[in-house]
Amino acid sequence: MVKEKLDIIVKSCEDKKGIDIKVLDINGLSSIADYFVIVSGNSSSQVSALADEIEEKMLEAGYSIDNLEGKNSMRWIILDYSDIIVHIFHKEEREYYDLERLWSDESNFIEEK
Repeated sequence: MVKEKLDIIVKSCEDKKGIDIKVLDINGLSSIADYFVIVSGNSSSQVSALADEIEEKMLEAGYSIDNLEGKNSMRWIILDYSDIIVHIFHKEEREYYDLERLWSDESNFIEEK
């Protein structure tokens, strides 16, 4: 089931031309999730479109979102699917917060696109 969710999320990001898609395996490192998916958009409208596409495709597959944060700002949107947390950044916010660096010593990059 997790593999299917990850596939849907990554495909949705690719379909909306998400930038620098990364899947981090944080299983056993954090109690909040097993995976982070990190993706960037070049504009607020692309960030919003990425979130909308992921939500739509996941819902079509029968997966409902547990929590959604940041939709109003469209600079950093978090989609929480329980075992997977998707971080959709405006490119400037991604550079500033640099989640990959924070988790790089501990996590395993599963996929880089």
